[in-house]
Amino acid sequence: MTPVQIGIIGCVFLFVLLAASMPVAFSMAIIGFVGFAAVVNPDAAASMLSMNLYDTFTSYSLTVIPLFVFMGQVCFHSGISRRLFDAAYKWLGHMPGGLAIATVGACTGFGAICGSGPATAATMAAVALPEMKRYKYDMELGCGAVAAGGSLGMLIPPSVVFIVYGILTEESVGKLFIAGIGPGLLIALLFCLTIYINCKRRPHLGPASEPFSWKARLKATAGVAETLLLFLLVIGGMFLGLFTPTEAAAVGAAGSIIVALMRKKLSFSMLKRSLVETARTSCMVMIIVTGAVIFGRFLTVTHIPYELASALTGLSVPSWVIIGLIIFFYLIVGCFVDALALIMLTIPIFYPVVIELGYNAIWFGVIIVIVTQMGVISPPVGVCVYVVSGIERDVPLQKIFRGAMPFLAALIIAAILLMIFPKICLFLPELIG
Repeated sequence: MTPVQIGIIGCVFLFVLLAASMPVAFSMAIIGFVGFAAVVNPDAAASMLSMNLYDTFTSYSLTVIPLFVFMGQVCFHSGISRRLFDAAYKWLGHMPGGLAIATVGACTGFGAICGSGPATAATMAAVALPEMKRYKYDMELGCGAVAAGGSLGMLIPPSVVFIVYGILTEESVGKLFIAGIGPGLLIALLFCLTIYINCKRRPHLGPASEPFSWKARLKATAGVAETLLLFLLVIGGMFLGLFTPTEAAAVGAAGSIIVALMRKKLSFSMLKRSLVETARTSCMVMIIVTGAVIFGRFLTVTHIPYELASALTGLSVPSWVIIGLIIFFYLIVGCFVDALALIMLTIPIFYPVVIELGYNAIWFGVIIVIVTQMGVISPPVGVCVYVVSGIERDVPLQKIFRGAMPFLAALIIAAILLMIFPKICLFLPELIG
């Protein structure tokens, strides 16, 4: 058999293992090792396996993952999420659907210190949904807003998905972070417009509250001032070239501890919970990265990425048609496969195609994250919807999915705007050179 044939068989068996519910990381590692041994030889495969395991877990660039995860955990356990929600509600609660709009605003703020969609959804569900019940909000709208708002954690920097994409493609993680700011704010605005329009047409979905005084608003804003400063320090430091992404993550982690200390929320039990959750999440991501690297080595020796790139670039159709097909693939498969795992599986295949077609790799990274955002709120495997359902057990799962559908339309609009106007995400990265 030719290497390409072995590669195709390996990909088929990979999906068989995934369908059999084997963890993604182990599926990729097993197929990668066995396939590499078949194409090259078993000794080379054993050497490749040991080297990749060692290189991944001793990689300096990957230390950015546990540091940013730790920053998010400390901020969560120190009560920042509740203060963000309170500040957003004081400013936006008087609008139709104001409580749901405030939830999206709080998700945007918490995503800026968390980096994970499901974690953002879980945090804001625990904070916002009880308040929505108290103010007689329609829970289909409320749960849908929380699930959709949680997905912003995947795009608003620091994003774990951007970190992994940058490592796989050797693109600048700092530029990816900066590129995510504009699209993240655009999507947050589209989500808020979606809620406003729905509640304006049907006021019973989200009753407006009484306006708060300017004194109450300013007091609530002062309660999250240190959080805003922490975000500006981390992202601004990278923007100005003061920090590398790893150094920015270390500054953010130290800053989160200082914020918790200032708020008198730092305790041994809180620190222990934060460290345990950080270790659990980081090990999961690192194992998936290792499996993806091993599988990527297998794909490289089979020449499948290059054959596919040559085949697609040789098609007598405009390049935007090919990009459209790739994005459509992510949209469909993202409904069934976890976003991080999907990027691990497919970037080694599609990245060479995108570069060969002359598209900007930073832009493509942002587009892919937005498309995978659609997957986390779409049936049947919308992970953010399942997270909200696990917290709000009184609301049927299908009702939460229905509530998330208007936000799916907003994400599609955002993706179309980014394809027509790529400067939305490229302006800031180009500004920093």
